[in-house]
Amino acid sequence: MSVPAAELTIVGHYDKAPGYATRRPAGSPSWLLLWTEAGAGFVAQGGASFEVRAGDLAVLGSGVSQYYRVLPGAERWRFWWVHFQPRPSWAAWLGPFARGDGCHLVGGVPVGVRGRMGLAFERALQDARWVPDAPLPEVYRPVAAPAEARVPAVVLAGPVRELVLGAVEEALVLATASARPEGVRRPDEGDERVRRALALIAAEPGAAHSVASLARAVALSPSRFAHLFAAETGRSPMRAVREARVRHAASLLEVTDLDVGQVAAASGFVSPFHFSRAFSREYGLPPRDYRARLRPPP
Repeated sequence: MSVPAAELTIVGHYDKAPGYATRRPAGSPSWLLLWTEAGAGFVAQGGASFEVRAGDLAVLGSGVSQYYRVLPGAERWRFWWVHFQPRPSWAAWLGPFARGDGCHLVGGVPVGVRGRMGLAFERALQDARWVPDAPLPEVYRPVAAPAEARVPAVVLAGPVRELVLGAVEEALVLATASARPEGVRRPDEGDERVRRALALIAAEPGAAHSVASLARAVALSPSRFAHLFAAETGRSPMRAVREARVRHAASLLEVTDLDVGQVAAASGFVSPFHFSRAFSREYGLPPRDYRARLRPPP
């Protein structure tokens, strides 16, 4: 398949039958969002892969091999898709849903939210086709034409692209705020000692956390704490620390001019090399490339 240019924002809607597939061995210079409305698909990026069904939102970072298709055995896959360059704030929202290699799955968006998600993508499609001299629609409604007849809309730059990204941002906020990351409980659920440890990690991701220090903070032995934490969250304490540090580092790369070494130190990594390797594993590209994509030079 052709690879969209990095500077393009493209919105489309497909209703595909079995046999449809897209493979990009070198990935794409743009990010890709896939919002499943009906049926099922299979998505793979780098070493991560998963199925998507109605209510699942997949977000794929740039520069990593990707492959997606109608799930074998499914009758169809109806989904919205958007090629885009993300706004800096989006990384923090997507971080808890990372699957590695720049891949994110926001699974099981509640049914009550899905209708508004669909309207956000409808708005993105209609705004992408807006001519500034013409009035904007007063009310955004689903397009009457059959899904397979909808022609993708391409936006190069300027205010119209900001309108489209605003609609995509609304969909991301709705999905990430209402869905629950795999293995993560609501703040009022689970063991209070694990909740306390998670709060300590979130408050100071760059601190010298260890299994022993976190266990002391919640009055447990290290072995008991590690077992309880894994049972409650589905991950080890140090993996949770690493993920929090990477998210903190992404925020610093987005909003500060600190160099990569300074960001690594401020986020609690022992060396820039260790930081770069951990960051690339979560976001699919090195810290310098991540900053360059989100903050292009003037």
